[in-house]
Amino acid sequence: MRNKSIFPLVALSLGSFGLLGDQIVMKNGDRVTGSIVKKDAATLTIKTEHFGVVTLPWDKVATVTADKPLNVTLSGGQTVQGSLETAGDKVVVAAAGAKQTVAPEEIKTIRDDAEQKAYLRMLNPGWGDVWVINGSIGIAGTSGNAKTATFTTPVNATRVTNTDKTTVYFNFIRASASIAGVSAATAQAVRGGVGYNRNVSPRLFVTGFNDYEYDKFQNLDLRFVAGGGLGYIAWKGEKGRLDLVGGGAYNREKFDPARPRQPFTRNSAEIYWGDDFNYKLSSRMNFIQSYRMFNNMTNTGEYRQNVDVGLTAALTKWLTWNAAVSDRYLSNPAPGRKSNDFLYTMGLGFTVRR
Repeated sequence: MRNKSIFPLVALSLGSFGLLGDQIVMKNGDRVTGSIVKKDAATLTIKTEHFGVVTLPWDKVATVTADKPLNVTLSGGQTVQGSLETAGDKVVVAAAGAKQTVAPEEIKTIRDDAEQKAYLRMLNPGWGDVWVINGSIGIAGTSGNAKTATFTTPVNATRVTNTDKTTVYFNFIRASASIAGVSAATAQAVRGGVGYNRNVSPRLFVTGFNDYEYDKFQNLDLRFVAGGGLGYIAWKGEKGRLDLVGGGAYNREKFDPARPRQPFTRNSAEIYWGDDFNYKLSSRMNFIQSYRMFNNMTNTGEYRQNVDVGLTAALTKWLTWNAAVSDRYLSNPAPGRKSNDFLYTMGLGFTVRR
């Protein structure tokens, strides 16, 4: 008799171990066990032991149970910290010393402690905070019948808060070759700039930018571009974002062609349009793409195109593998020069987060 009474207790204990963690039951009967990370907009994110991070549609959730305290923001703007439990078609938020029963649609956000800390940091960060810097230094060369050397340094820095976004980029390449004792540079270009976006509504933002470019083999001493306009968030999700932008710009180009041609400067007004796209391919790999078309309004029919594409894969917390392509097309280059300049880099890099 004593042995028989033990079996239900053992079964109950094993069942309790199986229920450890937050429990999500979907309306179709599927069950997910893990740790709730956040609920933002219409998506619930939960971290599981065997399947990694899983995202679930909030309106398809039948019941939710979370014993550990979570930070819950309700429709009135109130944020409370407490456990969650479904009671009928309502959700009970059990804070310290009080319970609130609300409809699921009244829960605007849910954050665990790490997500809440990151959210509060984003509300009012200092200028030196929340920067993400990606870069690499590439060196390649050969020695023998021919000597070649290539040096590249692409660097990108981004600062994103709840209200604005700042970007800084720099890309440098220098290549040289020596054959039969004769040395010459084969590529030498510098591209850099800064951009700033400020949100004016959940979908709309104003944008401004300043670009600089030098290209020895296009006879371009300096291209200075300053512009601004409006942007629209066409798509935003857990894995990425697509922005559409457009506006006006001022372009000043100084060329120094080979003699006997004389240096000359061109000033022009431009209208531009394009997009910025980023997508998280996996937990370790990110894809970014940017396109700009600049139509010359001073000399109609002339135009410029900028295309930038990059792929970053995290190898460790700070070590990355990077590949980037940068293309610049100018419909009216300096006499004797080609319209298109294509720059690509690949190698190991680094990521620094502040």
